[in-house]
Amino acid sequence: MTLQLKKWIDKISNQESLISNLPDYYQYGKLVRATGIIMEVTGLQLPIGSTCIIEKYVEKSVIQVECEVVGFKEKNLFVIPLENVDGIFPGAKVYSPELINGKISTRLLPLGTELLGRVLNSSGQFLDRMPVPKVLRKESLYTNPINPLLRDPITKILDVGVRAINGLITVGRGQRMGLFAGSGVGKSMLLGMMARYTEADIIVVALIGERGREVKDFIENILQKDGISRSVVIAAPADIAPMLRIQGAVYATRIAEDFRDQGKHVLLIMDSLTRYAMAQREIGLAIGEPPTTKGYPPSVFSKLSELVEKTGNGTQNHGSITAFYTVLIEGDDQQDPIADAARAILDGHIILSRQLSESGHYPSIEIETSISRAMPNLVKKSHFFHIQQIKQWISSYQKNKDLLSVGAYASGNDPILDEAIKNYPKLMQYLKQNIEDKCSYEESYQQLKKLFS
Repeated sequence: MTLQLKKWIDKISNQESLISNLPDYYQYGKLVRATGIIMEVTGLQLPIGSTCIIEKYVEKSVIQVECEVVGFKEKNLFVIPLENVDGIFPGAKVYSPELINGKISTRLLPLGTELLGRVLNSSGQFLDRMPVPKVLRKESLYTNPINPLLRDPITKILDVGVRAINGLITVGRGQRMGLFAGSGVGKSMLLGMMARYTEADIIVVALIGERGREVKDFIENILQKDGISRSVVIAAPADIAPMLRIQGAVYATRIAEDFRDQGKHVLLIMDSLTRYAMAQREIGLAIGEPPTTKGYPPSVFSKLSELVEKTGNGTQNHGSITAFYTVLIEGDDQQDPIADAARAILDGHIILSRQLSESGHYPSIEIETSISRAMPNLVKKSHFFHIQQIKQWISSYQKNKDLLSVGAYASGNDPILDEAIKNYPKLMQYLKQNIEDKCSYEESYQQLKKLFS
């Protein structure tokens, strides 16, 4: 047998195997309406959350546009496209790759250790131009919630490498924390420090709705080589469809859940929770939900709780997910509806101050308004007592700052303020930290005790 003949036989065999794997038939529907980001399809019966494909023609070739089912009315489906819809026309063919031979199959996305050191998009496709792993385990995007009575309690301190957090806002393994800040006050830099210095087996980073430029910058300048080697990065920038931004947050959480179930201690960093809520708002309003506070429909707040509750400790000491979510505060308004809802469902919050940031104080953490709800059960009584004293000093100093600046305060009138004035310079020095410096929990505590010696 000649070599050329053998090549032809192999090629025919490959084509036969592809043909044998094709379904017997696809069920088609058609597009009947397109308004904004919502498209209406008739002729298909699919559950909410499933995928369908709209065929469009570009230069005599058929291109498939992936969509997701978000609602229905009588026998018509409401779908949202995940890609550009230019070229789609009325009556276009619609089918579902999940509806094969009349049966619904589940959409699967890659999981596992093969994702470490890689950058993926919301659909599980690799963006880093490195070879795709030959073997990829794929599972469903959605999991059942954990019974709250079976979850392990938060009992172990998590060292994040940042002195102000370790010493004064101590975080426990399996805790969910929010970083509340306006734009440009250094939240991404603080997240980068925690990503590099936190004692975690795996790091999952979800960049949701941020500028595309920031994805590469976060990986190269903030995570760096030592951080990316044990990390999985999910990138869902602002220029993609709102459904993909939502899916990016859910997919990142699913990856973290998978590693937790393997007994790993995972650090999940999501930047930002607000962009996730905004994407959910776009979809909710498009399908006709009534707007409530600041235009956010009710589904936004239920989806926030659903996403956050998937993180935390597992069962029977199997693993944990410690999650840090950034929450953008529009105009530095602490009563923003998303910020208010996030404070209620998270286990603590770290407030970043624009005033401190503009004065060159980094990290710009506002200690007196930040809190870790798990901290009283994690630290020693003496440590907690020191934290309360420091908060009293800072609060007293800030309240009387105008009197001090004009020299109107006479020493001896207020013992707490006298202590605050005496220790304020040392305290501000304690709260500052360069991005290149790591400070362990033990070092943070020992330096905190020196303030009282």
